[in-house]
Amino acid sequence: MTSSSFDLTIRNGRISNADGSFSADIGVRDGVIVEIAPSLPAGTRDVDASGRWVLPGGIDSHCHIEQLSGMGVMCADDFYSGTVSAAFGGTTTILSFAAQHRGDSIPEVVAAYAKRAAEKAVIDYGFHLILTNPDETALREHLPQVIRDGITSLKVYMTYDKLKLDDYQLLEVMAVAGEQGALVMMHAENHDMIRWIAHRLLERGHTAPKFHAVAHDQLAESEATHRAIALARLADVPVLIVHVAGRETVDVIRNARRLGAAVYAESCPQYLFLEASDSDLPGVEGAKFCCSPPPRDADSQAAVWDGLKDGTLGVYSSDHAPYRFDASGKLPKGDATTFKEMANGVPGIELRLPLLFSEGVMAGRISIEEFVALTATNHAHMYGLAPRKGAIAVGADADLVLWNPERRVEVSAAMLHDNVGYTPYEGRVLQGWPETVFSRGRCVVQDNQLQVERGTGHYLARGRPEPLARQSAPSPERGRLSELVGLKRRH
Repeated sequence: MTSSSFDLTIRNGRISNADGSFSADIGVRDGVIVEIAPSLPAGTRDVDASGRWVLPGGIDSHCHIEQLSGMGVMCADDFYSGTVSAAFGGTTTILSFAAQHRGDSIPEVVAAYAKRAAEKAVIDYGFHLILTNPDETALREHLPQVIRDGITSLKVYMTYDKLKLDDYQLLEVMAVAGEQGALVMMHAENHDMIRWIAHRLLERGHTAPKFHAVAHDQLAESEATHRAIALARLADVPVLIVHVAGRETVDVIRNARRLGAAVYAESCPQYLFLEASDSDLPGVEGAKFCCSPPPRDADSQAAVWDGLKDGTLGVYSSDHAPYRFDASGKLPKGDATTFKEMANGVPGIELRLPLLFSEGVMAGRISIEEFVALTATNHAHMYGLAPRKGAIAVGADADLVLWNPERRVEVSAAMLHDNVGYTPYEGRVLQGWPETVFSRGRCVVQDNQLQVERGTGHYLARGRPEPLARQSAPSPERGRLSELVGLKRRH
């Protein structure tokens, strides 16, 4: 090949995929990796990656961008600020939510999100559908259509008054998802447990942010997770439990997997690096640390690390839920806001990867290959993006990030690119940083500067999630039930 054969070459770096690390050069043409070999000739753009790790671009498969919450609060980030922030943190693909609220038409919701993202996103993106009104039209017409159009995952809630589905509705959704080939994601918390505790706390004047974690007891998470798995087994579909926080929940998932249940799970930075005690601050300052489920304690942090290490928790996402610390977001009633009135969620889309790189890879808790699996490769397989995304391989998109393992960064809100105004990780010193970011061969971030225009990200219509392809044959008992009640699998 001549040098003009490549639009881009990245040479002299250490490449890591989920299945191994090696030294080689990467040749890119038309946004796609076309050759990986030693000593490639320089391309039109030639990048010397000496002293850098060259990793697949991160995939953040759980983030809330330009979304109205169930409490009626709009996120601080739109598809421009959210994707810019993601890119500066080494993420080149996001899967955000198109949220149906009760009374909304699913086709109209999807069209509105698609328009906003197409106009603003700077990296590639796809959607999950949040489903809150599984009526006959949604289940028989609209949901099958959006799945055919490439939104092959959907999220349902077991809590929040304006979002939750009852068990019967969950089974109806699962049956359609299994038939049409979509993965069901579950926010698993027991609504009535939380409501019961919160009512008694408020009666007694316990209104501060720190009581959010008290109301969202670990048992509410572990009970709902156990129930979600049982419902999925009955419907004979795989299920993914999102944002796992507590030790008991990790144990429930691990034990179910050992017994053969098709249950998958994710966790997030807040459950590795924050604790419930962080919200015990004067006034309403603790609201900056409140999300659902809440961070727990050091014991649960250790359990989440173990779950990421042993595969119980297969994906690591941000659950970026950005709300400003004012009346537009966290504090609708100012200093009088109670823990039940705060917008739930913490920002994390930009720091997701640097936190895990520093405290996982550089601290020796996980290998660089495990980092790649947790932050990119497993997401690609889980959500129907492989082999296009999630690995450095011939034929894959040239989503590449050059990490400097020697660079130390002290985190501050001022250095971040979201529109939130604070970070719960303020003052942490991290080892290792993503310095140069390519998306489909385009340089998106270099020298701490954005290199692309808004609206240059591509929509990703996704294929069938791998968990559905992995399904084993049901037991005779489950198979007989499926036959009797008319459950169908998409093959």
